[in-house]
Amino acid sequence: MDAASVAARLASPAVVVLAAFLLLAVPVHAQSNAYTSVLDDPLVQSRIETGLDHLYNMEFVKARAYFGSIDRRYPDHPVGPFLLALNTWWTILLDLSDESHDDAFYDAMEEVIDRSDRMLRRNEHDFDAMFFKGAALGFRGRLRSNRGEWFRSARDGIRAMDYVLGVAERDPRNADYAFGKGIYDYYAAAIPDRYPYVKPVMVFFPNGSRSRGIRELERTVEDGRFVRTEAAYFLLQIYYLFENDYDRSVYYATWLRNRHPKNSFFHTFEGRVYAKWGRWEKSRSVFESVVDRYENEAPGYNDAAAVQAYYFLARSHMVYREYETALAYLAELRELSDGTGEDGYFEVLGRLREGMSRDARGERAHAVAAYRQVLRMKDWSGAHQRAKRYLDTPYQG
Repeated sequence: MDAASVAARLASPAVVVLAAFLLLAVPVHAQSNAYTSVLDDPLVQSRIETGLDHLYNMEFVKARAYFGSIDRRYPDHPVGPFLLALNTWWTILLDLSDESHDDAFYDAMEEVIDRSDRMLRRNEHDFDAMFFKGAALGFRGRLRSNRGEWFRSARDGIRAMDYVLGVAERDPRNADYAFGKGIYDYYAAAIPDRYPYVKPVMVFFPNGSRSRGIRELERTVEDGRFVRTEAAYFLLQIYYLFENDYDRSVYYATWLRNRHPKNSFFHTFEGRVYAKWGRWEKSRSVFESVVDRYENEAPGYNDAAAVQAYYFLARSHMVYREYETALAYLAELRELSDGTGEDGYFEVLGRLREGMSRDARGERAHAVAAYRQVLRMKDWSGAHQRAKRYLDTPYQG
């Protein structure tokens, strides 16, 4: 996902509501002495950890085997369908323009909710039922937010918060628990600072703290058991999108890449980190590696990853006025995106860069055709304004 899209979605009031619990929706060890959770089962804990390692390394078949064994062990419990749905979630995350897996994910979350409801009818205070119902509502709301369904996303968020806040008190020493609190603390403070129009919504919620949120997330990365990767990913987004801190962005991008070297999402994010701060040689090296894995059909390295790579490789060559090479990469981008009808972020900006490269080479007629094509596409990141500007005044390079 591009930075502009991420920022826009984080700015949504629905996401503000969801921030407190969205990624509490990953298994953590229950600390209540009065109730034995399925998450206390050592076999379940071990299989979750191993399954998540396979999941983050794009080894979906192996992850499904471990998660499926948990479902067979507890066939009426919501933990199984929730974990199994993480495979679908990552398939969606790798290409958000593809909505063909949405129904399967929604169906899985509905199964989690149904199993939880059956347990709640027997015991309205059932820890696992409350936990996983809140998790399913949170993840469903997260996807609806990605799809621009703000009202339904907010409704899921409010319902999920009721369950998350109703779960038995957890041990504050638990680093995994600090994760959810860290997300809430940071975004409850950061989002209203950047987007003042959401401040009226936040009067109904506890105050947050950017510094405290970061400390809590850092503790999860250092000492957590199940959600270290999620905490590191959120810290990467925070430093990349909100704090504008290059060194810390690189630190967490490197952490994620070292821990999950086969994850194409983290791989492309690493390249974007270098690109944002103009480290074009490093960015180029990363995206050349992405293309190499794509061409060798590595798991997770799909067309969406390649489109990103071609776009940033083209930009890196434009920086050095190597327009012929840039145009070659943009032609690869066009070939992958033509005919999809999506008018995605990189497709639109790629077409704009094609016009700019043509202008810089003195090929004005081709440049004008590219700019006019941009104006017929969806407007991403001010692409229309820039295309109009270059139609009036050629890009000089």
